Amino acid sequence: MKKVAILGPSTFSEEATRHFLGNDFTYVSYKLISEVFNATSSGETELGVIPIENTLEGSVHLHVDWLVHEVDLPIRAEWVFPIDMNLIGYANPAGTPDGANPYGHIRKVLSHHVVPAQCSRFMKQYLSEAEFEQVSSTAEGVRLVSTLQDPSVAAIGTAIASTNYGVPMLQREIQDHKDNMTRFLLVGAEAPELKSSEDMKTTILVTLPEDFPGALHQVLSAFAWRRINLSKIESKPTKKKLGTYYFYIDIAGSLDSVLLPSALQEIEAIGCQVRILGCYPSYSYTS
Repeated sequence: MKKVAILGPSTFSEEATRHFLGNDFTYVSYKLISEVFNATSSGETELGVIPIENTLEGSVHLHVDWLVHEVDLPIRAEWVFPIDMNLIGYANPAGTPDGANPYGHIRKVLSHHVVPAQCSRFMKQYLSEAEFEQVSSTAEGVRLVSTLQDPSVAAIGTAIASTNYGVPMLQREIQDHKDNMTRFLLVGAEAPELKSSEDMKTTILVTLPEDFPGALHQVLSAFAWRRINLSKIESKPTKKKLGTYYFYIDIAGSLDSVLLPSALQEIEAIGCQVRILGCYPSYSYTS
C-alpha cells in the first residue's frame, strides 16, 4: 500500500485523511509540517496531506510557503472536513449535584493555542475557573490527560484522539461555529487512484512583470471575459526582492477545458510567469 505522510497521530489531519482515503493507504505520522513535506519530497512516503485553509483562520500561510518555495510537489486532490472540538477527560468522581456545572471539577485544560478563540463561549460558561495550558497539538493534550488520569485535568481535541488514547468524551462539538471547516490538500509526485469527482480545480502562481502598469487588471480580465471563476486569489511576497509579489490563484476548472489553457497563454503573452501547482479533483464533505 502507498504511504501517506500526515500531521499526527490522533490529529484533525489524521481524522480527515482517514475519512477521505479510508483503509487503502498506510498512514505515517509526523509532528511537524516540515517533516510531512520532506518525507513526501524525498520519497519516504508517496503522498502527503497538508491543511491549507480554515473557515475561521483563512489560509495557513506557513504551509502555502512550503508548497511554493521549499518543495515541488503537485497537488493531487483537495477535500474539506469539519473541525469539531470536543472536551475530553474524566467525569467528577464525586458526581455532580443537580443544577451544578458538570465540568466544575476541571481545573486545567490542555490544548493547542488556537482552541480558546474557537471555543470561547463554552469555555466561558463551563471552564471559566480552569487554567488553560498550551501544548503542541490537540492530540498531545489528550495524550497528557491519558497519562495523568486526573479528573481535574482535561483536554480539547479530536474524537479520534479520545478513542486512540482511551479518554472519555465529556462533551462533543464545543466550538463556537458549527460550520468550521478545514480544506486539505493531497500532494505527491504520482497521482493516486481516487474516486471520481465532477468538480475540478487548478491552482497556479502568477508573477507579474515589473513596471507593467495594469498587469493585474489584464490577468483578471483574461479570466473574466471567458467567465472562468477564480475561487481564491492571494498576493504573497516572492521573497526575492522587496515589493515584488506573486498571486496564488485557485481556479474552478480543469486544464482539459477549452478556455483555461488559452487564458494562461494570454497571461504569459503579457510577460507574466505562470507556474501550475496542480490540476485536481475537489471533494465536498459527506458524513
